[in-house]
Amino acid sequence: MYVLAADWTFGDFLLAVLYVFAWVILFFLIINVFSDLFRRHDISGWTKALWVILVIVFPLLGVLIYLITQHAGIAERANRQADATRDEIRRTIGFSVADELDKLDRLKNEGRLTEDEYQRLRAQLVG
Repeated sequence: MYVLAADWTFGDFLLAVLYVFAWVILFFLIINVFSDLFRRHDISGWTKALWVILVIVFPLLGVLIYLITQHAGIAERANRQADATRDEIRRTIGFSVADELDKLDRLKNEGRLTEDEYQRLRAQLVG
């Protein structure tokens, strides 16, 4: 039989949208867990394989267990990766503290920075 638009109620539509949204969230979480898992160097290959099997066989349960048991490490590894990427970009493009201090001076002279903001940002650049 064909599914006609007349057979769908608004509630059916909302439920279908909710199902799609839930699947998208699940795939997003699985991708994040796998990217964190394969980025790790503190666990063995066998442990990684067990996590992969758990997430593939029981996706929702595996993702939730990984997030609950590894929550502190995930954020720490993500911050380290972001810092490494930022440092690599600075090395590639070029980052000069003198240029940044000049920009801060201009922003302060234009009145776009308060004295406190200027001192805080300057301290970050210098030390």
